[in-house]
Amino acid sequence: MKLATLKEGGPDGTLIVVSSDGARFLPAQEVAPTLQAALDDWASAERGLQKIAKRLENGDGRPLAIESLTAPLPRAWQWLDGSAFETHGALMTKLFGIEPKPLGKPLMYQGLSHQFLGPFDDVPLPRESDGIDFEGEFGIITDETPMGVTPEEAAAHIKLVVLINDWSLRALAGPEMQTGFGWIQAKPACSMAPFAVTPDALGDGWRDGRVQMRLKVHRGDAWFGEPHGGEMSFGFPALIAHAAATRSLCAGTIIGSGTVSNADYKNRGSTCIAERRAIETIENGGAATDFLRFGERVRMQAMDDGANAPFGIIDQRVVKAER
Repeated sequence: MKLATLKEGGPDGTLIVVSSDGARFLPAQEVAPTLQAALDDWASAERGLQKIAKRLENGDGRPLAIESLTAPLPRAWQWLDGSAFETHGALMTKLFGIEPKPLGKPLMYQGLSHQFLGPFDDVPLPRESDGIDFEGEFGIITDETPMGVTPEEAAAHIKLVVLINDWSLRALAGPEMQTGFGWIQAKPACSMAPFAVTPDALGDGWRDGRVQMRLKVHRGDAWFGEPHGGEMSFGFPALIAHAAATRSLCAGTIIGSGTVSNADYKNRGSTCIAERRAIETIENGGAATDFLRFGERVRMQAMDDGANAPFGIIDQRVVKAER
């Protein structure tokens, strides 16, 4: 099942169900007005949404104008971002000369959740000198999850899978990391691809609690990378269990994988500029790739083995914010 949110209807938008090919939709108001409302009562809402999805697969529905969509969950109660790709962490710690963290448990921080930009929205940021960067990652959305859940139990709480661009301001990240308190200024609002998809609808693209797809990234017209999501050191069930170790998770909690990164980065490329700069510095003694300038575009889409893009595309331009 594929869900999306129209821009109309207030800050949380209007929930719709989308055909598997992304071409048609039907409103979901008879079940839930918004995606958050559906997640709050998922056990009941899922049955109604599946009935609408069946109508779509039988040929019902209206043509979908993709530009009418915002993020599937335009604002969320909670956004927790992991760092579950070992290669990315190893490259960044090597670059900065930091002692690698032991891999006994995941790394995770709590980020800005009250706004997720739509897939085609301009991205307003204050200064180019802040080191504007993109980070391609996968994410999941949970229903209500109890404290102390095990990874085996956590898998049942994964209700939707999404694609996220976690925008970062690299010049601000280092000083904030040194405070020991985490990121505020270095992490503006993230962006989300238009479609949130149930794990079962991904077929072979979902296995072992991981998205088994290539995340293809372009900077402007130039290919930047397409690493595979299957190389997560910790799957999403383990990330949920880590987040819920001492507290419950509300319905609508979004958990990110962190930057998708592969050991074969020479062939598969990267999904963020900072990683490419780290590779250049380690191998050549200095970084050659600049951070983003205002007016540049970034495009991301996750591709399965059949070259389908089940989450749709993120295609955005970075602009100077107006006060």
